[in-house]
Amino acid sequence: MFEIFYEKLQTLGVIPTVILNDINDTLPLADALIHAGMPSAEITFRTSIAADVISNMIKNFPNMEVGAGTILNIGQAKQAIDAGAKYIVSPGYNSGIIAYCTSHNIPIIPGALTASEIMNAEDMGIFVTKFFPAKQFGGLSTIQSLRGPFSLHRFLPTGGINLNNLAEYLSDEAVIACGGTWMVKPSAFCDGDFSEVYELASKTMKVVRSTINVPQGQSQPI
Repeated sequence: MFEIFYEKLQTLGVIPTVILNDINDTLPLADALIHAGMPSAEITFRTSIAADVISNMIKNFPNMEVGAGTILNIGQAKQAIDAGAKYIVSPGYNSGIIAYCTSHNIPIIPGALTASEIMNAEDMGIFVTKFFPAKQFGGLSTIQSLRGPFSLHRFLPTGGINLNNLAEYLSDEAVIACGGTWMVKPSAFCDGDFSEVYELASKTMKVVRSTINVPQGQSQPI
C-alpha cells in the first residue's frame, strides 16, 4: 500500500514541517524550498489557515509534495484532503484516521512509538510510521531496537532532528526520511525575508544527496 508515495518520500529525504500564521507567506516559502531542491512541505494543522495554505500552495506549485500534519481527528483529515493534501501525517495512532485516509487512497503516516502501535499499524497495511518526538524517546537507538522485530517497517523520525545529526539518521536503513522545522522556523522569515529558509534548505539537501546518493538533478522526484 502506498509504495509509490514511499519511494518519493525516500528520495525527498527530508519533509519540512511548516507552521504558517500568515497566508501571504505561503508562496514565497514554497518558492524558497523548491529553489533549494526541497519540493515538499508538511503543513501542520496547528493554525486556522492550514487548509487554505495547502490549497494555495498546491494551486500555485502543483508538482510540490504538499501534505497535512498534526492531524488529530477524521474531521481534520477530511478538511486536509478536500484542500488537496497529497498525504496525511498524524502525531499518534488513530485507526479511524487511518481507515478514512486509506478509503480515500490518501497516504497516511501515523505516529507509532511502541511495539503495540506498530503492530496495529501493520495490521492495517501501514509499514511506515512517524516516530515523534524522536529525541525524547531515544532517537535512532530506539528506532534500531524497534526495527529488530519489525524488519519490514520504516520510520519517519521528527523532533530533535537537525543538520548536525541528519546524516546519521538517514544513513540507517530503518529511516525512510526525516521531518523537522530547522529550515522553516517562523523566526527565520518573520521579517518577510526567505533567504535564510533557502540557505538552510539548500544545506539540508546537500546532506540528503551525499547521504542517500541522490544526484542533484534527481532531488525533485516529481
